[in-house]
Amino acid sequence: LGPGERAAVPTGVRIELPEGFEAQVRPRSGLALEKGLTCLNSPGTIDSDYRGEIKVILINLGQAAVSILPGDRIAQLIVAPVLHARFSHAEFLTDTQRGQSGFGSTGVGEGS
Repeated sequence: LGPGERAAVPTGVRIELPEGFEAQVRPRSGLALEKGLTCLNSPGTIDSDYRGEIKVILINLGQAAVSILPGDRIAQLIVAPVLHARFSHAEFLTDTQRGQSGFGSTGVGEGS
């Protein structure tokens, strides 16, 4: 995979998840640090009704081409329960200390 290139890399793995669960495809930190290779959509979600081969969308953010060989550990798979939230329309939201502060504001104003 050349620098700046991306590809859906086949894994040869198929799974059957129980209903109510999902699998999350996540990058491997060592691969990202050492080679600049990471998952483009992270986490990628595999639904419980999917039966096809798992493919990992990788991008090479490094300076050199990276060879991906059968059996290479290119991602992590985390199985987790799926929670379904119920949403309702609200005229007003409760106030918080953070309010509408966005990017970079987590933890600002909390103790030292």
